[in-house]
Amino acid sequence: MLPKYIANCSPNDRAKRSPWYSNIAPAYAGVWLWVVFYQQIAHGTLREAGLLGSLLALVTAAISCHFLFYYAPGMMGMKSGYPLFVVGSSTFGAMGGVAVPGLLMGLLQIGWVAVSTAVAANFLLQGLNMDPNPGKTPLGNLPFTAIAIVWGVTVMFVGVKGIGYVSRISSYINVVAFLMIAFVLFKTRPGLSYVSFTAATAPFLGITTMMQIVMGFFATAGAAGADFGMNSRHARDIKWGGIMGIVVAATYAGALPLLSVAGAQGLHPNFSGSNYSDVISLTGGGLARIMFFLFAAASVVPGCVSSFIASNTFSTMAPKLPRSLTTLPAAAASILLAVTGLAGNLVNVFLIVGASFGPICGAMTADYLLSGRKWAGPRRGINFAGYIAWAAGFVVGIIPFLPLSQTAKNYTQPQVLYSWITGFVIYALTAKAGLQPAPEAIANADEKTRMASA
Repeated sequence: MLPKYIANCSPNDRAKRSPWYSNIAPAYAGVWLWVVFYQQIAHGTLREAGLLGSLLALVTAAISCHFLFYYAPGMMGMKSGYPLFVVGSSTFGAMGGVAVPGLLMGLLQIGWVAVSTAVAANFLLQGLNMDPNPGKTPLGNLPFTAIAIVWGVTVMFVGVKGIGYVSRISSYINVVAFLMIAFVLFKTRPGLSYVSFTAATAPFLGITTMMQIVMGFFATAGAAGADFGMNSRHARDIKWGGIMGIVVAATYAGALPLLSVAGAQGLHPNFSGSNYSDVISLTGGGLARIMFFLFAAASVVPGCVSSFIASNTFSTMAPKLPRSLTTLPAAAASILLAVTGLAGNLVNVFLIVGASFGPICGAMTADYLLSGRKWAGPRRGINFAGYIAWAAGFVVGIIPFLPLSQTAKNYTQPQVLYSWITGFVIYALTAKAGLQPAPEAIANADEKTRMASA
């Protein structure tokens, strides 16, 4: 007997799917164009690895995100028509998949919606020349609370409506962020003539830090490739959606801000900042205020993507209930986290929890390959091969957060990559050792036909 969340879940019909350029690419591009990604991309990278080394590490990490974190979940979602919650039941078991990656992903997305809400509210208030943080906390700040409520409800509503609505929002908002970072580079480009592209103080540390920034930011979104894949028509959509929405978009969204920081340092010898917002502040006056509004606009898409993933998770748990009803508590929780100021302190927690998605993606990739490059179907009970792989990879992923010397921590980067490798290897070994249960048949003749023809 399969759990109700699988038995009552229907695969997405191929007739309702759409091409990569209308869903996967714009949605993922919006994630990369979020200021949270590139706000500190020059910190610990530009000076240490140099401009050339940082750019090469950025491209390498972007390619790795496509192949290591996104491709296998995306293909399994496309071939099965099911969301991550159900797809994960192969790697972690029909019962085990409820917790990992199911609830873990859903809960994490509530937090990211809260971060999106808090970031947007702060930028909007700064654009209005209002103090977004009186008394060092947004609690009691009525303008902040009002913006947070409207923002949180709006992005959750778009997420509930599905990937099609997210993609429509992405198509317009992405243009704003795309032009914004291009404009900042245009303003700072003269300073690049004063910058040495090869000067570096700690090349290895800078390169590995850049790879950790990129892959650590993307790990959870990569596992969500199953949710995007279920809306894709065929393997070409998965391929080109990843190339354009991940590799190209990440390179663009990371390289231009990195070059802008370098250009600002070249133009202003006394400028020592590494945050992207520090570069924006150099513009001053009305232009800086406009940029704050644009930063807020750029937070729309990642908030909608996170709410879409959360909506998928909770609606899969209760498929007979309306999606709006199952995600209403998630919207309320994300708004509460934002208005109490907790969202500003959650990023480090998300990095730790996000480290767990390295081994999740590694284990899913091993499962996909061992199953003959297909989704094997839900496996009986708990798949201990998946849980052992996840636990081992998670331990590797949180090593930098342990009380170690900074020198030791420097050699643990990029921990998300090491946790992926651990999850992949351990799953392959434990599955071969017989810890991988047999899959259960899904009582859906149409889906069996679909899987056979995929």
